Amino acid sequence: MKTNQVKSAERRSTLIVVFVLLSFSCVCRSQTQNDGLSGAGAHEDAGSSHEHLFGDWRGKRTELENKGVSCDLQYIADHLWNVRSAQKTRLADWNRVRGTVNIDLGTLAGARGLYFHITGLWQGGGILGAYLDAIASPSGMSSANTFRLDSYWLEQRFLHESLVVRLGQFAGQDFYGAQHDATSFIVEPLDYAMGNLSVNYESFDPPSTPAAEVRVIPREHFYVKSMVFAADRVPYAHNPTGFVPQFRGAAMTASEIGWTPGQSARDVRAFDTVQSRTGYSGLYQFGGTYNPGKFTSTSSSTPVSANYLIYGMASQALWRTAERSSTGVDITASVNWSPADRSRRNQETTAGLRYNELLPIHWHNTLSLAYVRSGVKYLGNASNIAIIQRRDAEHVLELNVLFKPTGWLLLQPVVQHFFNVGGKTGDATVVGFRSKVEF
Repeated sequence: MKTNQVKSAERRSTLIVVFVLLSFSCVCRSQTQNDGLSGAGAHEDAGSSHEHLFGDWRGKRTELENKGVSCDLQYIADHLWNVRSAQKTRLADWNRVRGTVNIDLGTLAGARGLYFHITGLWQGGGILGAYLDAIASPSGMSSANTFRLDSYWLEQRFLHESLVVRLGQFAGQDFYGAQHDATSFIVEPLDYAMGNLSVNYESFDPPSTPAAEVRVIPREHFYVKSMVFAADRVPYAHNPTGFVPQFRGAAMTASEIGWTPGQSARDVRAFDTVQSRTGYSGLYQFGGTYNPGKFTSTSSSTPVSANYLIYGMASQALWRTAERSSTGVDITASVNWSPADRSRRNQETTAGLRYNELLPIHWHNTLSLAYVRSGVKYLGNASNIAIIQRRDAEHVLELNVLFKPTGWLLLQPVVQHFFNVGGKTGDATVVGFRSKVEF
């Protein structure tokens, strides 16, 4: 058992290092071309430009960018109010401050094709989904109150980016089962990644775990990628600071194949940007995860070996006002499944429709409609009546409008309605907004 003095020293070290990271991020500028094939926090970026509240700091941001160093500091928050449900009304705010640094070591030090990525954050607030006992969280950001290093990695790109190898600490859900159009939604299964990917302990951010990944692009519009990582079942407890890699749990794998009509597979990132929406581009993904560890059975008292989940996802531009324009309509959909005798939340379906630049104003704007169905399976091993009654699916509808009046400010009002909350009975209505500031 660690002494209080050791724990206190660890907390001080975490505060110092993350503060340095965030402070450094204040004097750098974010960019997308050297983003390390996306990563933690990429789904939080819905902007078409990266202006900053504090400006260019007399050219220092641009100077660092030209040397291959790109950084970002942002504050993002969800402010959601339960206006009608079986629970008493409650306002919940979830806040996050994230600092990210990406370094092109080819530009900075002549190491061609080599990149470094690191990100840390502070987050905290109220979790409205837990209060409502909802299956799909109203906020895709809320998880645990923490102040930590999230992920970091070295990435080497070979053969004009046809082969990419990554090694470090990062999360499976940032890249496998991630929603490509996540930047346009707020409800969890569409704002980040499909909501039940944790049934077999696929890692998520911010408590990322040690991992390695290989990505291959054998043809212009086709890719294959695979990742192995530590499936830590209690990552916050085992690595509270994020600084000491913990090889806990089974060695879990995730794999995916993808087809990218309308754009090169080299240009595809886990989460979209305004720039990537141009033209009639699309992304079609099929993948799965496998954990060889032991799992509790939903149908007997005997543990079972291994669990897996398979998924299919599609994101496609349906209509554009001009062929290479980003103005128009996009659609996205996903479905997944895992064995019902090992996963109670064993299936989920999501769908989303987005109109880019609907309003004829100078601000970047989108109008988005989302649907989520979360299925729950109980096969007879339930020990209390509350669980036995929880057999049906939960359904969620969301409507939101995103406005970006400047390059450093985002506002996103939202209305959500939950049918059969928690897979039981009763509805809930949530209203609120997301806000984001780039410093």
